Amino acid sequence: MTNAGRAHVLIVEDEPVTRSKLAAQLTAEGFLVSEAGDARDMRTIVSRSVPDVVLLDINLPDESGLILARDLRAKSSVGIILVTARQDETDRIVGLELGADDYVTKPFNPRELAVRVRNLIRRVAPSMAAERQASGVFGFAGWRLDCDARQLISPAGESVRLTRGEFDVLAALARNPGRALTRDQLLDLTQHDGEAVIDRTIDVLVGRLRRKIEADPKHPAIILTVHGIGYRLASG
Repeated sequence: MTNAGRAHVLIVEDEPVTRSKLAAQLTAEGFLVSEAGDARDMRTIVSRSVPDVVLLDINLPDESGLILARDLRAKSSVGIILVTARQDETDRIVGLELGADDYVTKPFNPRELAVRVRNLIRRVAPSMAAERQASGVFGFAGWRLDCDARQLISPAGESVRLTRGEFDVLAALARNPGRALTRDQLLDLTQHDGEAVIDRTIDVLVGRLRRKIEADPKHPAIILTVHGIGYRLASG
């Protein structure tokens, strides 16, 4: 989780009622929630945006949750909470050995599980932030900016098209969350050979970005104006 965005929780559960109830509880707690009904859906979601915590049912129709936990841990420091109806202690031990952080059995109290999620997010946040910084992936307000793929993904999981200039300005701000960058600094970070770039260009690019990512572009909450200096990406 970045300072600027809500924590992203992925629920992997094949039982629709259980999944929807848990999603509603976690959404009410302020988390950004994604849902997957099987392993294939989970892999698709994770390929777009690695969550902060995965609530992973062991008994999925297409693949074992234990195998998925192992694969997730091999690639990331993502928090993993195994969820199952089984009471077998062997599954719990194996799951923890494969890299899961926690284990709960059904039926569970959704509010208690939300507390477990929040506590786990606090533990994994530093390592997840370091991994995303190293990979060039930045999150803010539910958005995901992949600098390697030059792709912006909305909180709904949709790709948003940006021009080269828009992308470069947003990337510069995302790499410095909470820090005010002057127009000159943004110009240095975004100009390309052969292009005539002026201060006013930055204002135009920021205006276009706000129309694409802000709920209310006239009252921006993500890209903020720092009067007398320039712009910054909200840090909270």
